[in-house]
Amino acid sequence: MARAAVQRRLTWLRARLTDNLPASTRVRRLVFDVDGWPGHLPGQHVDVRLTAEDGYTAQRSYSIASPPEDPRLHLLVEDLPGGEVSPYLTEEMQAGDDLELRGPIGGYFVWSAAADAATPADRRRPVQLVAGGAGVSPFLAMLDHARRAGDPTPVRLLYSARTADDVLGGDLLGPGATVTLTRGAPPDWTGPTGRVDGALLQEHAFPPDARPRVFVCGPTVFVETVATTLVDLGHSPSAIRLERFGGTGDPA
Repeated sequence: MARAAVQRRLTWLRARLTDNLPASTRVRRLVFDVDGWPGHLPGQHVDVRLTAEDGYTAQRSYSIASPPEDPRLHLLVEDLPGGEVSPYLTEEMQAGDDLELRGPIGGYFVWSAAADAATPADRRRPVQLVAGGAGVSPFLAMLDHARRAGDPTPVRLLYSARTADDVLGGDLLGPGATVTLTRGAPPDWTGPTGRVDGALLQEHAFPPDARPRVFVCGPTVFVETVATTLVDLGHSPSAIRLERFGGTGDPA
């Protein structure tokens, strides 16, 4: 399915917003019904296009945050002050409004239960997810999909968020997830704090000798720092897949 998704000619589809819900203090969960949606795999993304009355267009890419089993498409969109697209999506767009969308896109940053189905459960390589901020979006789709499919593949998530109020998808994280807070923790916080570094990866991620398949998603600086640290710890570069977004700003 991934190969078919990559090779298929992408066309713009009409997407109608059904819900615009708060997901955290700075992120909204936008839920769409998409005409002619062909289905997707966890980890894929879409392009969103807005067109002004004068014909000016702006386009952005967003990871899909919902599993393939959900017929509606969920996007987690951070409200970026001064942004060209996100303020409209998060603050102005209302249920019943339409936009253009194309996808699903990408066959590289993908993991699904179907990909492991031919491998006996006791021989499956584990999956390690490492997220910075809104980079957890594709991993929420993977975790929800694995849970619904009853997939036995061992999965861990190491997730860096600014504060407890910035944590996304808390109901999907489960016992295999570790959240570290980088900008202060509440008095009753029992998890780690501080940015993802070698010590946190050694303590909370699968070790290199477990040969995990590693997916890292987040701001560019976060992703590049984590990837370098993983290699320094002994993980094979060929087992690490990266998804970056934004510039060189806050590494979450």
